[in-house]
Amino acid sequence: MTQMMKKWYFLILIVGLRLYSGTGHALEPHEILVIANKNAARSVGLAQYYMQKRNVPQTNLVELWISDKEWCSRKDYEERAVYKIRKHLKEKDPNHQIRCLVTMYGVPLKVQPPEMTREEKKQVEDLGKSRKILNERIKALDDRQKEQIKKLRDKSSTIEKRISVLTKNDHRSSFDSELALVLRGDYSLSGWVLNPFFIGFKNKQLSRDKILLVSRLDGPSDKIVKRIIDDGIETEQTGLAGSAYFDARWKRPVKDRDPKAKIDYAFYDRSIYAAAELVDKSKTMTVVVNDKPELFKPGECPQAALYCGWYSLAKYVDAFTWQKGAVGYHIASAECSTLKRKDSQVWCKKMLEAGVAATLGPTSEPYLQAFPVPEIFFGLLLDGQLSLAECYALSKPFWSWQMVLIGDPLYRPFGSGKD
Repeated sequence: MTQMMKKWYFLILIVGLRLYSGTGHALEPHEILVIANKNAARSVGLAQYYMQKRNVPQTNLVELWISDKEWCSRKDYEERAVYKIRKHLKEKDPNHQIRCLVTMYGVPLKVQPPEMTREEKKQVEDLGKSRKILNERIKALDDRQKEQIKKLRDKSSTIEKRISVLTKNDHRSSFDSELALVLRGDYSLSGWVLNPFFIGFKNKQLSRDKILLVSRLDGPSDKIVKRIIDDGIETEQTGLAGSAYFDARWKRPVKDRDPKAKIDYAFYDRSIYAAAELVDKSKTMTVVVNDKPELFKPGECPQAALYCGWYSLAKYVDAFTWQKGAVGYHIASAECSTLKRKDSQVWCKKMLEAGVAATLGPTSEPYLQAFPVPEIFFGLLLDGQLSLAECYALSKPFWSWQMVLIGDPLYRPFGSGKD
């Protein structure tokens, strides 16, 4: 391991543990509040199954009555979820022991933007008509009229931005990411909220007051959710074994191959290499790094225990034979947009169907910088002192945005013998 890598790994562990110095321990069962949906079949039953398996107190259960679809309105989120959860925490958790919320199978995955007013709807309709006229005028021009085309495109772009503001597209989020701030009432719904647990913000003065960790026990079926719970518990007894696969975009040294590309691309590719190096130097398992532009091909990744790579948008590549307890994620724009739609090929859904115990992804376009930083996430996970939910919170930059963690928040695949 290079001297720089040793220093960075040391920073990951020290800063991560400092951020949790107020608790002095990894997440424990009594610190979890489980959230189920009485309106969704098998949601409450799965919640009780998890609580029994993990010894979560029976009083740590909130039963909502909310949509059983994968999305809910902002109004329903606030009136049917936020109100009930706040009430429970106020009455049943006066000493503020709850640190983590677990959303169960059947709880909505996404929260829609707030409803537009009648006037806003009228403005969007009028702007849509204007945009259509502009686009028709652009099509009627030929390539010699470049200056005029540019002016019309600029006007169309301005209209598009105005429509986006009116429709409040940046107010939508994953249900879980919003829920992290359930005890707060003083934040903007526009865009994201900085995550004060994130190691990358260690020099910022951000308050962690009234912020909770959130994880989800969900999947395409109730059987898969049970399997996630059971696999995690069993793997903790034996330790996660197999191979780690990391799929980079460029060969090392990583640079911005396209001068116009954002620096984030090079940063995340370097971080994938750094995560691979951390796993390799730990001698925990065999590490395979793909530095070709093409992704791992079908059948190329047997006994996969860890994975991180990119970029095959909503098109899972069946390259992996997953080990029991496997953890991994794919970096692309909407890989957790659904967990239930049968024809969907998004990575979160397909990885869960294929056997992983924990994964993560966005419900909508998150922008690259919203993803957990691979070397932080896998570095903390590998160390084994913190739970899955804590590793996730320390490695991701934002709340009130698009990301979702799926897996048992207590899961520690490398935690055996670390306590």
